[in-house]
Amino acid sequence: MSTDRPAGEAEPEPPGGERANGEGTVADAASAAPEDVAGSPDGGHGAPEAAPDAGPAGEAGTPGPAGADTGEGPTDAPRDGGAPAGNGARSAVAEALAAAVRAVESGERDAASFFNEPKAKPAARRPAPAPAAAGPAVAGPGAGAGPVRAARITPSAGLTEVLAAGGAPEALAGQVAEALGENAAEELREDPWRLLAVPAVQPEQADGFARALLGDACGPDDERRARALVGRFLERAALAGHTVLESSAVLAELSRRSVPDPEAALRDVLAEGSVLVFREGPEGEGEQEEEEAAEPVRLLLGLDRYAMAEESLADGLARLVNATPEPGPDWAAAAEGAPSPSAAELIRAVAAAGLVTHSGGEAARAEPAALVTAAAGLGLRAWAAAHTEDGRRRLTEFGVADAVTVAGLLSGQEGPGRDADGALALDVLAVLDAPQLDVETAALLVESLADGTRLVLGGDPGVLWSAGPGRVFADVLAARACPAVVSRTPDPGPIGELVSGIGVGELGQVAAPGKEVVIVPVREPAEAVHRAVQLVVESVPRAFGVEPGAAQVITPGHGGPAGTRALNAALKERLNPGPGRFGGFDPGDRVAYVPAPGRMVPGTVVSADAEGLRLDCGGAPVVVPRERVGDEVRHGWAVTAHQAAGTRWPAAVVVLPGDAAPTLTRSWVYTAFGRGERHLSVVHGVEQALPRAVAEVPAKERTTRLRALLEAQTRPAD
Repeated sequence: MSTDRPAGEAEPEPPGGERANGEGTVADAASAAPEDVAGSPDGGHGAPEAAPDAGPAGEAGTPGPAGADTGEGPTDAPRDGGAPAGNGARSAVAEALAAAVRAVESGERDAASFFNEPKAKPAARRPAPAPAAAGPAVAGPGAGAGPVRAARITPSAGLTEVLAAGGAPEALAGQVAEALGENAAEELREDPWRLLAVPAVQPEQADGFARALLGDACGPDDERRARALVGRFLERAALAGHTVLESSAVLAELSRRSVPDPEAALRDVLAEGSVLVFREGPEGEGEQEEEEAAEPVRLLLGLDRYAMAEESLADGLARLVNATPEPGPDWAAAAEGAPSPSAAELIRAVAAAGLVTHSGGEAARAEPAALVTAAAGLGLRAWAAAHTEDGRRRLTEFGVADAVTVAGLLSGQEGPGRDADGALALDVLAVLDAPQLDVETAALLVESLADGTRLVLGGDPGVLWSAGPGRVFADVLAARACPAVVSRTPDPGPIGELVSGIGVGELGQVAAPGKEVVIVPVREPAEAVHRAVQLVVESVPRAFGVEPGAAQVITPGHGGPAGTRALNAALKERLNPGPGRFGGFDPGDRVAYVPAPGRMVPGTVVSADAEGLRLDCGGAPVVVPRERVGDEVRHGWAVTAHQAAGTRWPAAVVVLPGDAAPTLTRSWVYTAFGRGERHLSVVHGVEQALPRAVAEVPAKERTTRLRALLEAQTRPAD
């Protein structure tokens, strides 16, 4: 069974050579199910831990029948076009970067000699002021659900013709048009490997397509092929959470793809400027201490989209850290009136610093809530933002009147609006669920804060990282760039005790006199599905007085005999049987609606009409256009842990079939087990793999630059 991962992250490829059964055809890619490619309605791209099967809410999956792509490293399903476009002129900067890679990797020169110039900071990307006047927060999951989406592009006759000439089916035309735009036909004629911009297309299939179009002019050393392969590899790395990769990994991928001279090919790609190169290592020139001199220099490669977002984020955070807070209201009195010692510590830290981190579990959310309430009482414009609509709701339960979602705040549909300079009109902002921030969202958020704004990044360090690339919260904590407040407020009850132990690598037994925690052992995936349905439909409602179906099922992945697809099919049959007359959905179906990668909104189908599928999402009406239903909506009785992050339910049923054992990590278990408020059932079929994952496999690492960038611009906080 495939496992959970970040929005769009595909399954790891097995090591080895090319596919044993030969190259796949482009027709295979066209036949892949929509939920099996990146961009499907998964709520979390980012499960850095396991590699789930594709599907809604962020986890993209393996490309359907196209067959397994071979080799190691990041996985398939590039977003936003995949391979870089076009042939660029060699700029002086690009030539210097190429020379750096060539000389350092050959040992001819020391890397420091190429990278001793101060780096220019990227220009601010602050959004333009909102046209509407500031107003109260708009509740509901539909508000600010995600970025404005481009209209669907109708494939041209020319595109159909070029696909046919290359042996690709007409059914692929829509995906190609979405990836390459209106000029897709011209782009493919000029560069057939641009077909790799389609997530389901494998390199072998693109090679066959290029061979059909170019004939004898097609070869493995074609610079267009190398450019597409590098872009695809880095996009796949981003789907796995990386913002950059070591140059050695990219060279290995080019070699595995039979590029005759990987180093020369990479130099050409760097010279075109579509990929950026960064040096990470000692800064000095001969005056370093012996141990520093022995530290290796790493050359990191990244797509400019993510690399520049990370640099912009570091610059913005450093701006907040290095600002001197202006004398203001009586913070001391506010701290004295705080409801807990940890809340008082947080208030004092925010009084003295422009950036503060706050770590803690579910109960600890009361502390940033107390901060926002206290700051508002001092006359400051104070707001709290959560990752999900459910998180926003829980903030209001802690007494925060001005609570929003991050997406709603950035879109302007929730929150205070923006001032004349385009900055958010606030003085204090507490962002909860900060581990769910990817570098692009975090950069946009920080760039939207005016000088002097106080920012709190809060969350539980133990949960899964963001669906998108980066590990923002973990990198900020590791950089020690600002005061860090660690809550001393534990989560109560048997579930809280169990999850707290998991967070430190211990899976112990807990006393659960009220059956708050129940373990259900199973042997086979079919038995796991049967027991999960039984728990959701009968046992949990009977024991806890909740409605049948109110318990949320969580499993590592979408595919397989006990993945979300199989579980949702079985649960629908028991809870809401029907013909699926609205594109596979019936009124009353529980769904997972994914308005943007990394965000899953639970909802219920109400009806459908010419405008689209009508949902009820927490009391807010949402209409999903018909052409978006396949990408953004899937049944939601069972979801993955990445989809569930940031949301809690009265009860959770976590299904762990035996084939999920190799993919479990501590952060996945921690996240999944913490989704139930009153009850947790674990359908347990992985035997000793569960305690082993908790004790020995904390998380799957991501290669990022934020920590190093912050350390270079700030001093460690006391």
